[in-house]
Amino acid sequence: MSAYPTGDPLARRRFLTAAALRGATVIGTGVIGATALGAVDADAAFAEPLRALDPAAADSTFVEGRITWIDGGLLEVAGSWGEYARVRVTGATSVWKVRATTAAAIETGDGLYARGVPMPDGTLAADAVWVNIVNLHTTLRGIEKDRLHLAHGSHEIVGHVLADTTSVSYSGAAPTVDLSRLRIGQDAQVLGAWRPSDDSVELVRVAVGPGAGHRR
Repeated sequence: MSAYPTGDPLARRRFLTAAALRGATVIGTGVIGATALGAVDADAAFAEPLRALDPAAADSTFVEGRITWIDGGLLEVAGSWGEYARVRVTGATSVWKVRATTAAAIETGDGLYARGVPMPDGTLAADAVWVNIVNLHTTLRGIEKDRLHLAHGSHEIVGHVLADTTSVSYSGAAPTVDLSRLRIGQDAQVLGAWRPSDDSVELVRVAVGPGAGHRR
């Protein structure tokens, strides 16, 4: 089981950054809200976890990996380090996959990053699940109407522009759907969702300008 206790956010972020390149987020994503374990929007995946004020309440735990099998609300997850986990998704679980969605959108082969509480039977009762979420430091190599060509280290990535979703933040300003000010060679921090079928990324938010491209 690949699980991170709440006190290891750096390891979690490293996983999220690298996920797209193993064959595996920020714009206002439209996912607003919070639970006793923390917020559920895309940015919350990278935030410092909250600790319960009630000492009787269990700390949250994080699980990551690829979904190998789905049986109703139970997900079998193969972790990146050879471990396995079982994640239980219910009607109360918040699900993000490019946008807020339902458990029906989760597919075998997807990457999973889940937050929840360990149960006595060894499963993780998921409070929030982020499917295929990635947060990458990239450089713009090409700009087309419906896609961006990105370099992440030595990896070339195609980023798909989603007409109803993709936005850009210029130098920390409020996100806009206007992509016209993007320039080749700019550093860009990209939050999006990995697409397993072709190893590309669906773009949710692109941040450029001073301070962009250095988030971990």
